[in-house]
Amino acid sequence: MHVRLSTCMGTEVVDRAHGEVIGFLAGIFLHPDTGKVEGVFVRGISGLFARAELLFCGSDDILHWGTVLQIRAASCLAPLVDRIRLSALFAEGRTIVGQRVETTSGNYMGRCRDIQVYTIKMRLEWLFPRRLLRRETSLPISEVIEVRSEAVIVRDPVRPILASSQEKKEVEPLSFESFPEIAEA
Repeated sequence: MHVRLSTCMGTEVVDRAHGEVIGFLAGIFLHPDTGKVEGVFVRGISGLFARAELLFCGSDDILHWGTVLQIRAASCLAPLVDRIRLSALFAEGRTIVGQRVETTSGNYMGRCRDIQVYTIKMRLEWLFPRRLLRRETSLPISEVIEVRSEAVIVRDPVRPILASSQEKKEVEPLSFESFPEIAEA
């Protein structure tokens, strides 16, 4: 299934073992070099005015991601600092969502406001940078060259090379006389 992060934020996270709602999807953690979904952030259910803790669930513990997010068990949720490799990667600050998107020539394309994820393989597929008053531009992950702490660098768009007016030749319109076998018929 393909999901956009903007449409699935706040999705219920369900403990498959007991079938109860244990929290809501609050974010996603992507590996900046591979585009793999390392896991998701879950805001637990708490009292009316209490601030719920933000917990992390690794992608290996996600069983199904659709209208709800099913995980193995509530015990799979833990603070990100408990995962040493991932907490060090997160501390680098090389995020994708909310990051500036620039081309290799330095042109600003906007900020990455949304992404699309293929939930079967847990891979990032599309980036959606957006400028203030412009429509979304979709960029496949194959266009991303590097993810830095200050920006996501993408390839420059390919632009067709237009021939100058001197190189343009007049094209004669075709007629039936140009094709004798058709003119005879």
